[in-house]
Amino acid sequence: MRLFAKWHIWLAWLTGIPILMWVVTGLVMVSKPIEEVRGTDLLIEVPEQNLPRDITIAVNLPPSITKPVRSVRTAMERGELVTRIEYADGTSDRLREDGTTMGPLSELEARLIVEEGVLGGDRIASTRRYTAEGVPFDFRRPMPVWQVALENGTNVYVGAETGRIEAVRTRWWRLFDFMWGLHIMDLQTREDTSHPVLILFAALSALASLLGVVLMFRRRRARVAPPAVTEQQQDEAVPSTDPAPDSPDAA
Repeated sequence: MRLFAKWHIWLAWLTGIPILMWVVTGLVMVSKPIEEVRGTDLLIEVPEQNLPRDITIAVNLPPSITKPVRSVRTAMERGELVTRIEYADGTSDRLREDGTTMGPLSELEARLIVEEGVLGGDRIASTRRYTAEGVPFDFRRPMPVWQVALENGTNVYVGAETGRIEAVRTRWWRLFDFMWGLHIMDLQTREDTSHPVLILFAALSALASLLGVVLMFRRRRARVAPPAVTEQQQDEAVPSTDPAPDSPDAA
């Protein structure tokens, strides 16, 4: 048991900081509902406009486009009939009513989408367009986007090709993301949840906890067990039958 106790102490010293880090980061991550973390509570549900009754929808793809099509959807967007084509590779196109391809989303359109679809979206601090290869770290998706930064620190990302709000990144989301990186011990990509360092410290922490449980029950049994009585203590406990020196029977 002394060897177990020694191992337990050394493992506790080794895994104490990771265990504390897991507890603190976990507490931070669960302190707010996931809807507030993702910013979905800031999104405004924009009612869809009905299509005109006399409209005829015909989508003719150019011969140069040979990519498999995942979905085709036509809807009214800010008073204009738009057909959205999404391909299997994740890219998309927007077509006007006459079938011509719409260009990438402009800065003004991105601002209007945020003002219409996000609470507080009318208080814009700045806008910036990013390519698919150079997206910010808090977006981490390979697609061209407009970053619309609000005055309260929230970043709203609008797809330059899709014309939709792709993500809302609040200040709390960025704190959550940092805590998640600490929790899985991956601050670079914050995506790898199965790497050797994490597995090693998790295994050592489990072993330290197991040894602590074993030692706890062993010490409890030692305290509850009655002390052993020696032969000398038994002799002293038996009352003597010899008369006392000062008694009348003593001769």
